Amino acid sequence: MTPNDRRYTRDHEWILIEGNSARIGITDYAQDALGEIVYVELPAVGDSYAVGDSLAVVESVKAVSQIYTCVEGTVTEVNEALEEAPELLNSAAFDTCIAVLEIASVDESKLMSAQEYDAHVAAL
Repeated sequence: MTPNDRRYTRDHEWILIEGNSARIGITDYAQDALGEIVYVELPAVGDSYAVGDSLAVVESVKAVSQIYTCVEGTVTEVNEALEEAPELLNSAAFDTCIAVLEIASVDESKLMSAQEYDAHVAAL
């Protein structure tokens, strides 16, 4: 079930906006498509990103995938647990964020509701 408390991108990332912060992760669909995740290249705290920039890299036994940001902002926190246990993205995709950004701006045109995202995935 796709959580209703966040927004989604066509690239299968989720964003949970909490005040001035945005938690960013990958969807269950993404982790399933990637297969067993073996490595996550995290951004650095303090780095700034524009909408559409590659925020992180997720490597699986099948592929290497860029994780893009749909917000402009500065990284305030990274999920260091992923360095030792990248498979957390497989076991709990919606509970495991990759990074938290302080939001400068959000590109709402790139975001979908849970229902819109589910329809997008169903059409693939």
